Amino acid sequence: MKNMKIYLGIGVAVVAGFFLVAADHIDAPAVSGGTSDITDFYAFQGQDTDNLVFVANVQGLISPANTGNAAFDENVLIEFNIDTNDDKIEDLVIQAIPRDGKMYFFGPTAPSVTGLNSSILTGNASGSVDISTYGQSAVIEEANQMKFFAGPRDDPFFMDFARYGDIIAGNETAFANPGSDTFAETNVLSVVVEVPKNLVGSSGTINTWVESKRKQ
Repeated sequence: MKNMKIYLGIGVAVVAGFFLVAADHIDAPAVSGGTSDITDFYAFQGQDTDNLVFVANVQGLISPANTGNAAFDENVLIEFNIDTNDDKIEDLVIQAIPRDGKMYFFGPTAPSVTGLNSSILTGNASGSVDISTYGQSAVIEEANQMKFFAGPRDDPFFMDFARYGDIIAGNETAFANPGSDTFAETNVLSVVVEVPKNLVGSSGTINTWVESKRKQ
């Protein structure tokens, strides 16, 4: 098993049936621009209402000209954490790591260790998917009641960053309507997994967050 160490993490709480998001597009130089740099985390009920969908977007602000060359780092693990008893400690994890043009998924299952370090749960493989190519149709695979995707997507986050700066500086009092989307025509790399609710806590509230962890 490979040991991974936390590099960056953001988190939210989700009640099954609701949509929640955390976003963070500007990070420290040590992680900015690579696939350990998490830009957004989404957790929402699937089109099949018995399922939950988890989305981690990484490496934001990729221009269309550079998206074709953007790639997941094989030394970076993306880990979705799920706390089912509200003790703020992960009870289940879903892991995703790239190898040779594919994204491999493990879990949901109990982690071998909790906290800042992780071991890849190779005994709990749940599926894999070819990493989609920019400009081509999305590749989605299904296995073990789950669906998987990995690859470039248009950045869904909307932010009028210039107007925000004006508000902070005291030059404006509110956002314009309509505003100007600073992230328009930029892309991210996405990791998406859809999983039945009964595999991650079928009722009540769960806490969920995503981390990127780099091989040490």
